[in-house]
Amino acid sequence: MLTRRHLLVCTAMTGLLLAAGPRAWAQTTTEATGFVVRLGAELVGIVNSAGDLPAKRQRLSPVIETAVDVDGIARFCLGRFWRTATPEQQQQYGKLFHDVLLNNISSKLGQFQGVTFAPTTTTQRDTDILVGTTIVRPNQQPNNVQWVVNQVGGRPRIVDVVAEGTSLRLTQRSDYAAYLSRNNNNLDALIAAMKQQIAS
Repeated sequence: MLTRRHLLVCTAMTGLLLAAGPRAWAQTTTEATGFVVRLGAELVGIVNSAGDLPAKRQRLSPVIETAVDVDGIARFCLGRFWRTATPEQQQQYGKLFHDVLLNNISSKLGQFQGVTFAPTTTTQRDTDILVGTTIVRPNQQPNNVQWVVNQVGGRPRIVDVVAEGTSLRLTQRSDYAAYLSRNNNNLDALIAAMKQQIAS
């Protein structure tokens, strides 16, 4: 279920770290840039801290839940299947999506010891603001990552991450659609696979 493209985006997200109309960002794009810079500093601090992996995961979880629109991304990734899912399936899938995302990020924390980042160019696209950054790991080529920011529930949230041109939510949506297509569009099969992914 986890393609190479998806792993690339999740890995890039670990390095830094995942609506209202245009008026929400009417002042300038400086607010979105500041939000990403503050979030990045907090996440880099967790990654570079001396604690063990469980301690870092515990500190990481509330940061992601607060700064990333995980519920919105989860619904987007399921696409049309969200509308046809039962309330119980929606609840199960939503919770599992949170756990899968956190597991994917937490599992790569050790690879990012010593990571740094710097903001580059911030641009606006419709109601979204794309905050560009350069992520640098020791002995690795720099990665260009864009953090897509929008207003969700009256506050800025990460709604997508684009690493080297690859979108996290579009990639995951494609992966889930392909998996469901191979399994007779059975959402319970996807839920079971997500449970197995978390347990492994």
